[in-house]
Amino acid sequence: MNSSPFWRLGQALLVLWAAFSLSFAILYALPGDPVAILLAQSGEPGAVDPAQVAELRARYHLDGSLWQQYGGALWRLLQLDLGVSLQTGKPVAAALAAALPATLALAFSALLIAVPLGIGVALAAHQVRRRPVQAALHNAPALVVSLPTFWVGLLLLQLFSFHLHWLPAMGEHGIASLVLPAVTLALPCAAMIAQVLGRSIASVSQQPFVQALRSKGVGRWQLLWRHILHNASIPLLSLTGTLLGNLLAGAVVTETVFSRDGVGRLAQAAVASQDIAVVQGVVLLAATLYVLTNLLTDLLYPLLDPRIRQGSRP
Repeated sequence: MNSSPFWRLGQALLVLWAAFSLSFAILYALPGDPVAILLAQSGEPGAVDPAQVAELRARYHLDGSLWQQYGGALWRLLQLDLGVSLQTGKPVAAALAAALPATLALAFSALLIAVPLGIGVALAAHQVRRRPVQAALHNAPALVVSLPTFWVGLLLLQLFSFHLHWLPAMGEHGIASLVLPAVTLALPCAAMIAQVLGRSIASVSQQPFVQALRSKGVGRWQLLWRHILHNASIPLLSLTGTLLGNLLAGAVVTETVFSRDGVGRLAQAAVASQDIAVVQGVVLLAATLYVLTNLLTDLLYPLLDPRIRQGSRP
């Protein structure tokens, strides 16, 4: 029952509703008035006609009680209407569509770096026989995960942009300007991959079938590549949701540090100005990507692990 499509769809809808409701509650609990912030940015709020304030509240659906605003926002969401940005007056869907390609390019570039780097560190930690090097490879991922993303980004800026002058510091100037942000975003992801894969390799290496193959004289590298790595990589699928969350959260910091346009920078600006519709749009986009990623993971698991496929049979 729990693996049926209807059950998965129900779970997905519940996650989206929870994300929408939680973000709504947090945003409306923040101190300050979004309309007052808007008027303060455009001029003197004290000189504004109260009728204009009332008109702005009605235009952006901020004139009812908390439950009226929540019900109206939920009803508009069911009609696939994300609302209008308080700051720009443009549809939130259009703002997200404009910002998403840059963030996807950054996230995809980070994954291209993180996946081979994380796998390489895990394999090296398993194969290296020198204790000091092995200890360093085992402990390095935990250290990298603990480092703040903004600190890593600033460190890379200082070294490769301001000191060595190898790469541009900020902006969007072709592939070169994508390198430092992608590396900044990739390092914690690579560290998580190395941690999970390293533990999985160590566990699979102790399985009876591996010991049997080793006793039959199967080579060390052949045993690793053809037998251990295939089974050890399956738990990485459960990491996809965490990696996605890390990429989205890291994009907010990375795009801000490197002055890059994208969903992260859009979210940061929206939170600062209490642009409620934009913040909720970003939250729903992130929740949707998370739900789709987990649904895809559930579909791929039985294909990669026959034990799950056999266990699901009546």
